[in-house]
Amino acid sequence: MNYAIIAAGEGSRLAKEGFTLPKPMVSLHGEMLIDRLIGIFMRNNAEKIMVIVNEDSPLLEMHLMGLSENLPIQIVKKTTPSSLHSVYELFKSDPELSEVCLTTTDTVFREEEFTAFITEFAESKQLEGQMAVTAFIDDESPLYVAVDDDDRITAFTDDNSTDTPFVSGGIYCLRRKAIETVNVAVENGVSRMRNFQRQLVADGLHLKAYPFTKIVDVDHVSDIQTAELFLSGEMAF
Repeated sequence: MNYAIIAAGEGSRLAKEGFTLPKPMVSLHGEMLIDRLIGIFMRNNAEKIMVIVNEDSPLLEMHLMGLSENLPIQIVKKTTPSSLHSVYELFKSDPELSEVCLTTTDTVFREEEFTAFITEFAESKQLEGQMAVTAFIDDESPLYVAVDDDDRITAFTDDNSTDTPFVSGGIYCLRRKAIETVNVAVENGVSRMRNFQRQLVADGLHLKAYPFTKIVDVDHVSDIQTAELFLSGEMAF
C-alpha cells in the first residue's frame, strides 16, 4: 500500500496558543504526530510514504530526511494554498499512482481500527474509495457523511440535513479514478477537500464509509491532552 500525509499546513491556531514547532512535530506520549503515522503505516505494509511539507518548515524537512535514510519516505516540498492543492502536488509527484491511503498529519486514531480499515479496502477491489467516518464530532466545521444501507456514501454536507450519525474522519483510501478526480478538480478551480469529495459522489464513484469509534484532530494546544487521554483509554466520549 502507498500512503500519503498532508503535513504542509501552517498550524496557525497552535502557533497563536504558543506552540512554536510545526504541527506534525506535536508529541503525544513522547512521540511526534508525524512519527506515529509513519510507524503505523510501516506496520501496515507501506511500500512508499509520500509527505508534503511547506517551504517554511526546515526542522520538519530535516527530520523527515533523516527518517528517509532507512524508510521509504518521499518528501514533496511546496507551500500550497489549501489541503486539496497539497494532495494535488503529492499525486503529481507519482503519475503512476494507482492506489493510496491519504491522511492529514493531525488525525489521531487507534491503530487496530486503522489496520482493519486498510484490510477492508485491500479486500474490496470494487471500491474506488473508502473514507473513515466517526460518530464522534470533534471538529469546528464537521463534514457530514450520508450513507445508504450498505454504507455506500451518498452525500457530503456542511450541515446535517441528511440526519446522518457520521462525520468525515480525514482518512481517505483512493484508487485510480478517485486519484484522477483530484487533478480535474484542482484544474477546474476546486480548492477544498470537501468539495473534491462531493465531486466524487457527483461522478458516481463507488465510495464506502468505514466507521471508526473515535478520531481526534489536534488543532489546539488543549487537543494534545485530549488525544493523549484518548490513546491511553482514560477518556470516555
